[in-house]
Amino acid sequence: MSERLPTSSRSWAGLGLAWLPAAALGLLLLAPLARLVLEGVTGGQNAAVSWSLPWQDDYLRWRLGWSLAQAAITCVLALLLGLPLAWVLARFEFAGRTLVLRLLMLPFVVPTLVAALGVLALWGPRGVLSGWLGLDLQGSPWLLLYGNLFFNLCLVVRAGVDALGQVNARQLAAARSLGATPWRAFWRVEWPTMAPWLMSSLCLVFLYCFAGFGLALVLGGQRYATVEVEIYTLVAYELQLAQASVLALWMLALTGAVALAYAALEQRLAAPLRRAPVARQQPRGWLQWLGVWAALLLLFSVCGLPIAAILWRGLFAGWDTWGQVFDEETRGALWNTLRFSGLALLLATLLGLLHAMAARASTLWRAAAFLPFVVSPVTVAFGLLLLYPSLSASLPLLLAAYAVLAYPFVAKSLSAGLDSLPVHLGQAARTLGASPWRCFWRVTLPLLLPALRRGMAFAAATALGEFAVTLFLSRPEWATLTTLIYQRLGRPGAANLDAAFLLACLLMALALAAFLLIEWPLPGHPQPPPEGAPVRSATSSPHHA
Repeated sequence: MSERLPTSSRSWAGLGLAWLPAAALGLLLLAPLARLVLEGVTGGQNAAVSWSLPWQDDYLRWRLGWSLAQAAITCVLALLLGLPLAWVLARFEFAGRTLVLRLLMLPFVVPTLVAALGVLALWGPRGVLSGWLGLDLQGSPWLLLYGNLFFNLCLVVRAGVDALGQVNARQLAAARSLGATPWRAFWRVEWPTMAPWLMSSLCLVFLYCFAGFGLALVLGGQRYATVEVEIYTLVAYELQLAQASVLALWMLALTGAVALAYAALEQRLAAPLRRAPVARQQPRGWLQWLGVWAALLLLFSVCGLPIAAILWRGLFAGWDTWGQVFDEETRGALWNTLRFSGLALLLATLLGLLHAMAARASTLWRAAAFLPFVVSPVTVAFGLLLLYPSLSASLPLLLAAYAVLAYPFVAKSLSAGLDSLPVHLGQAARTLGASPWRCFWRVTLPLLLPALRRGMAFAAATALGEFAVTLFLSRPEWATLTTLIYQRLGRPGAANLDAAFLLACLLMALALAAFLLIEWPLPGHPQPPPEGAPVRSATSSPHHA
């Protein structure tokens, strides 16, 4: 039998792998946050700003109130729409159901700016539906709420489908046999199982909406912009760094409280065991088929129409627009997008792998992977701008910021993969004389490859669509497709709007290609567990802000 290290030795050996991700989190996340605190306390070169300023100033109070309100309204709408959608997808078997569940991942891949343009293509000036219906929702709060639903409805639906798979069929059958109506059986048997999963997903929905930047910047307008947009405005246009610091710290405190609630729910849902799941049935009768088609139509209306509208506006932009878009400026932005994303993905993969390996030795270190999800990209970029002013326009800092925001996707996916690995395989390899490195390379890594590629796919999509960090830390010659789209939106004229839609099509195609290229199953490699296997979390797929 091979020798085994004591528990404390294994813990120290595992934590020894964490020095690089620890340095990245410390230098690129925690230190900038500390600098924000200092700026908020001292006021920097300006007079110190009161910590209660956001609640005393009417304008800032409106910004904070609206940020909270739009996040809460989105949670309510996502729950009301997502619950029946999840029930239909979980209880009925029909042709194309598996494809629908796979397409639920699409909003996670589409960059934020592309989604915003999709909403404008539907309901903005010269929009497909607004022109047909004679409506123009520009300057109203409904554009932002619709954009929030596009990104977040699939989170609630996916969590509801997974939760309904945890319901015990024997308990449900017993309730029906005792005379419970379908509605009463739902509330007494299915809802208690679903509630923690749905609350967990709604915590994420609130975080993504409250700390969102790209959607609020494009769709909110002057009246309905959120606090994140206000922070950017204070820094980029008014140079009110102290006020921006106080706002950023209030945002961090509020998002941190929600993140703690999410972590508590995730711990409650850790590694549930499913027994006797309820079997799906073919829809019977016209009423059930009507419910299925209504659910699919609703899902397409919220999550599919914005993408279809972008493709429609891009394809019919006109030959002049097509000729103008692929000019030297666009080629430069395309090259910057590809090289920045590629280099950031390599660094994010390394950080995520080391973090996941070290997380096996420490629960606290495992939770540290969520830090970049809690802190918004605007806060990260602002803190880096304050802490490293001489490096604010340097390529290494920009790439490092990209990687820190993307690597938790890799770390989270790999941690879940490591938890599911059979322990006896590594022990058998060590017994046969394999060194720890050879055991990892020949046994562990091949089994982790699906999880690694899944995390890399989300990290690549995040890097390709990164917008906030690029606005703060980039040079004009480092313009990416996201910043070029935003520049075209700021220029007057229908030609620039058409060019923005065409660039959005290009960016969306890049994100989809990267996602499919990385995550597409390889022959001869283990596949992810089929539907019906034990699930660890209600929301296993994080979303980029």
